[in-house]
Amino acid sequence: MTKADLITQMSKTTCFDEQIVLQIVESFMQTVKETLGKKENIYLRGFGCYKITHSAEKVAHNSHDQLTVKVPIRNIPAFKPSKELEDRVKWIRSY
Repeated sequence: MTKADLITQMSKTTCFDEQIVLQIVESFMQTVKETLGKKENIYLRGFGCYKITHSAEKVAHNSHDQLTVKVPIRNIPAFKPSKELEDRVKWIRSY
């Protein structure tokens, strides 16, 4: 499903105009980006958690140039589904 498909589906189920739904979806995505940018987590009960995970500093080796490069620590956005969402997806996949 694309963002356009999501907006169309939400518009049908809520009876709101697609432009209003688009603004809501855009606002939600912007809020998620800003919150994760502040390194804060977002918990949506029954849906999941958007959070920042950290990759450790490591040493990488470029076999072509024979160079060793130090890769710094990075913050990586991640989504962890709730148990309810996981169970729903497993149920759908079982058929």
